[in-house]
Amino acid sequence: MSPSDSLPTDLDGLRALLLAERAHHAEELERLTAIIKELQRHRFGRRAERLDPEQLALALEDVEQTLAAADAAAENDTTAQKQATPRRRHINRGALPVHFPREEIVIDVADKTCACCGGLKHRIGEDVSERLDVIPAQFKVIVTRRPKYACQVCAGEVVQAPALERLIENGIPTETLVAHVLVAKYADHTPLYRQAQIYARQGIALDRSTLADWVGRAAFALRPVHARLLEQLKQSTKLFADETTAPVLDPGRGRVKKGQLWAYAADERPWAGRAPPGVAYVYAPDRKHARPAEHLAGFSGILQVDGYGAYAELAQRGDVALAFCWSHVRRQFYEIQVKTPAPIATEALVRIAALYAIEADIRGLAADERRQARQRRTKPLVDDLRLWLEAQLAAVSGKSTIAGAIRYALSRWEGLTRFLDDGRIEIDSNVVERSIRPIALGRKNHLFAGSDGGGEQWAVIASLVETCKMNAVDPQAYLHDVLSKIVARHPMGRIDELLPFAYVPAAEKAAA
Repeated sequence: MSPSDSLPTDLDGLRALLLAERAHHAEELERLTAIIKELQRHRFGRRAERLDPEQLALALEDVEQTLAAADAAAENDTTAQKQATPRRRHINRGALPVHFPREEIVIDVADKTCACCGGLKHRIGEDVSERLDVIPAQFKVIVTRRPKYACQVCAGEVVQAPALERLIENGIPTETLVAHVLVAKYADHTPLYRQAQIYARQGIALDRSTLADWVGRAAFALRPVHARLLEQLKQSTKLFADETTAPVLDPGRGRVKKGQLWAYAADERPWAGRAPPGVAYVYAPDRKHARPAEHLAGFSGILQVDGYGAYAELAQRGDVALAFCWSHVRRQFYEIQVKTPAPIATEALVRIAALYAIEADIRGLAADERRQARQRRTKPLVDDLRLWLEAQLAAVSGKSTIAGAIRYALSRWEGLTRFLDDGRIEIDSNVVERSIRPIALGRKNHLFAGSDGGGEQWAVIASLVETCKMNAVDPQAYLHDVLSKIVARHPMGRIDELLPFAYVPAAEKAAA
């Protein structure tokens, strides 16, 4: 039956069908138009000149859900409409990993007897389909028995195997469960009180304070690994640095104070370096200029940062050179363009976008190849941009916001152009800013840390979780294994074996 055969034959029915279709398409057009406008508005947007992929995904989810609901309604319509050829949407239904266990269900015919001759029909083939199923989280209780032995002849001597060490002495969780709680909070951003609610649905009564005790003890055990991670990152000759607020409860004053999480990251992948990427967060109760110097004691090399003055003081000691971030320069003009579109801001954004286009072309090349390409293609654009900025600054009011944006760039020109002479330097500090985003999401869900100690625990665990994610290492498997080894008194002389880098999959190491 063709689609036209299922159409209504009466005029009123056709009119109703057309009106319903037009309303449906108008609704979808409105949704898609809103998404396109968001993409256009973020053409020169913050950070990466585009809408945050997570925000875009949320918008697209609504459209996809609406389409799926409309398809389901159509499939559940009258018998005549069901017989019409359905309109197929191309959907990625997901790939089912071959290593997953398979449970086979055979749906066979009840009678295999041939209706014509009475003989038995033989099998000529089959249709096979696969669907993904899930077993809800299952808990089990591990019962450990330690038999005692005594001699029936000799009195007084009793032997028994020593008890195994535990992360939580006299507690009920295994290291696997503690790792699960850590990943839920610091990777999936599920606060402890919500985790307690999830456990309660399984019939497990756990107070939030009990979970907090587990997290605190795990963070204490992981502190040496966090310290070693930071030390190893400081051995790099090129680091990124940034900071973000970490709200901390201040009981003495009955309110929340602003602590700081400082992030220090290394990532050599853009210039085909061999060292694995990583990030270490360090908590501080304030944003004093002395903090970066304290955290980066012993570091020597290039530090890529925003324009915060604390880093300038760090550079004054002589063994650190600052590379500044073009994303922050672009942001100055973007803020102007959003509020009141201005030709100078538009032109500045277009010129900076040309620099980013070159960076996209050379990403992944060796450092010297990147340097050569920048000298040949980028340097003329940057030199021309400086002359143009100086000319515009002379032509506008010194008190205008556009003048402030231009001065922001020109006052940092040496650090902004350092990437032209060194292929290891990125055009911006987006590497570390991306590592800050999970902290911001966690901050939104956690609201605040309970104390400065809580901020330090946040830094320790988040550092290991985010470094795992940067290296395609499963945080759950990593934390379980590391906590188990620490409990088993892993030698501190071999602490590098506990870093996320040591857990990089073999395929990833071979590719590097």
